[in-house]
Amino acid sequence: MKLSFFGAIREVTGSNYMIESGGVKILIDCGLKQSGHFADPENWDPFPYDLKEISAVFITHAHIDHTGRLPKLIKDGYRGKIYSTPPTKDFAQLLLLDSENILQKEAEQHNKEPLYLADDVMKLMTRWEGVDYYRDINVGNIKIRFYNAGHILGSSIIEVEADGKKILFTGDLGNNPPPIIKGTDFFEEADYCVIESAYGARIHEPAQPGIIEDLIEDVARDKSVLMIPAFAMERTQKLLYEMNSLFKEERVPRVPVFLDSPLAIEVTDIYKKYKNYFNDETLKETKRRYALFDFPGLQKTLTTEESKSINNIPAPKVIIAGSGMSQGGRILHHEMRYLSDPKSIILFVGYQTKGSLGRRIQEGTPVVKIHGEDISVKCRIVSVESYSAHADQVQLLKWLEPMRFGLRKVFVVQGDDEGSSILANKIKDQLAISSEIPEGGKVYEL
Repeated sequence: MKLSFFGAIREVTGSNYMIESGGVKILIDCGLKQSGHFADPENWDPFPYDLKEISAVFITHAHIDHTGRLPKLIKDGYRGKIYSTPPTKDFAQLLLLDSENILQKEAEQHNKEPLYLADDVMKLMTRWEGVDYYRDINVGNIKIRFYNAGHILGSSIIEVEADGKKILFTGDLGNNPPPIIKGTDFFEEADYCVIESAYGARIHEPAQPGIIEDLIEDVARDKSVLMIPAFAMERTQKLLYEMNSLFKEERVPRVPVFLDSPLAIEVTDIYKKYKNYFNDETLKETKRRYALFDFPGLQKTLTTEESKSINNIPAPKVIIAGSGMSQGGRILHHEMRYLSDPKSIILFVGYQTKGSLGRRIQEGTPVVKIHGEDISVKCRIVSVESYSAHADQVQLLKWLEPMRFGLRKVFVVQGDDEGSSILANKIKDQLAISSEIPEGGKVYEL
């Protein structure tokens, strides 16, 4: 069995790996490479392998850094199947179509043709098959199975078996125990593992279960605005789930809450479709409450006109809008309006990639540029890591520990240089497992 890496090496984004056995080649993930841009210019480069030789593609989960180049794969000539869990397929269609407009604008900036068009996404979907957890898929002599990663709804750890060896691809492991969905599956044995390291150098702060409650009370008292840049998938549903309890139990004053993201609204509808992926606690809540992600005062703004009308609503108010790293989307318009207001609050509930606007705001940059304008940042800045859907260093090591005596090597990917390096060393020192950060394009004989 041979393993090659074509992305997410010493960087968080652009996951793309290849397994080869018995003349059969399969890909694990085909993600967009992102740093300072939504899509880095190298996404337009030709794929570093012959698409005609690829028999199948397997997707860990729907986030764009794991799926964003799939339409380009189709556009460039791939004609095989794509496999994931059913929720991942549904989510990916929404996210890829939503990304098309941003990608077209960036293509113009780079003087390139669009990375893909909506028609490429629809062609992709005709080749995409949803497969539930724990079902075997056979491609030649390679056997593949999806397990629950506990990261977002439908996220998977992918197990690949061939030539008498087993390798695990974590995708993104969840911050356990996760709200809403079931927790991460653990393994007792494997020969090799490709593990993410987004938080490989970090340990999450203790949970702050009252932070949303406190911030809503603050904006109600000060008649101010709470902005929450949130990814349409998972973060938004966590926030709605928690706010649902706060408002229905009357633990906070009732203030208008705007879900200003058509994508997040559609994603939430998909969550409602897959209740069999919910954990026991959430399933109990669905029986107690008619609407799990709805509450008095929540307004869903689908159209541009409805989004603009939020400006006419006096404070206090809460605005949840994408994108999660402030790299595009409606949150930019609200940030332009309220970042300079000392009474306003911006709450970061997700990882902010280096170079992103969100990271610059989070780090206290006094002036940022949005849509060509210099915007002063005078608002209160709050970051809460406990909302992260990623396992931290402690959880990553804990997940590996049951396999420590059988693992021959762990390849550390999907993290910046610091995160990957520190985690690789921790794996060696604490678990006595051989580990390394792989080289891009190198073929590893397993």
